[in-house]
Amino acid sequence: MPSTAYGNFHDFCRDSGSRAATIPVCNLFNESPARGGTGFDGCDLTGISLSGGRNLANLGSILLCGIAIAVTALLLWRSELKRAAVGRREMQLFLIGYILISICEIFTVGGFPLDGAVRRAFSAIHIAAVVATIWVLFLNGIVGFQLLDDGTPLSVGLLAVSAAIFFVGTGYIALDTGFSWTGYWDDTLNAPNRTYSLYTLYQLVPLIFLVAFFALEAYLVIQVLGERRPMLYLGGAALLFALGQIFQYVISVHLCNSTNGKINGGLFETLFTLCAVVMVWVFWSSITEDDWPMPVSGSTYA
Repeated sequence: MPSTAYGNFHDFCRDSGSRAATIPVCNLFNESPARGGTGFDGCDLTGISLSGGRNLANLGSILLCGIAIAVTALLLWRSELKRAAVGRREMQLFLIGYILISICEIFTVGGFPLDGAVRRAFSAIHIAAVVATIWVLFLNGIVGFQLLDDGTPLSVGLLAVSAAIFFVGTGYIALDTGFSWTGYWDDTLNAPNRTYSLYTLYQLVPLIFLVAFFALEAYLVIQVLGERRPMLYLGGAALLFALGQIFQYVISVHLCNSTNGKINGGLFETLFTLCAVVMVWVFWSSITEDDWPMPVSGSTYA
């Protein structure tokens, strides 16, 4: 039976910067300099030179992450002003998750000269934050149907606790992989770096959550609200996110080779993901305006 590439990270790490791969899971493996390795035998993302033969590999992503944190903080404040908006607290939890991702990204794929153990710890938190935050986004897609009253301790508590379960579970697997506490994941540390658990949690599960979120929101807008304009924002968010992934996983190696390692697709993945998050917020804001049709008598939706 022919083997599949499912679970393999080696080629992704090779094509996304090799020694300074712009995918955080790559920092957990033996080939990464974070574990004393020499890279994944691809185009090395070198960025700009520093003193002592060091490099700041991904300055563009670092700057964009700073901008992302500031922009998301502004969106948090704007959300607080929309006191009557459905799912306000739940949307704020998603934004907080994205801020955590952006902070981690500065230290995981930004290319700061860091101690390897510190980079691996940030990488594990980064991976866990991605999974938990996209789970929160998926639950935001359910909140609009008002199965539970939004913003209540029950609604926010269920969302926060379930996200914490994803965060702790994924984070533990990533930390145990990166630090070999139990040795259970040590067979994933060398090429082809096949780790079914992290591949499923970090690559497949978030994709399922994202598709479910967009499907739920499209149904809510078209079938329940009977509107079309918000679909422009939702579609824009989906397109921007997809572009970011294409730059990360497809175009990255070509940018690295053509610029002699100065930039790769990670810079654009950061940019397009930020734009996608902003568009998700704009979409949410547009469907919580006061002029949408109100539900009729006793039922949340007619």
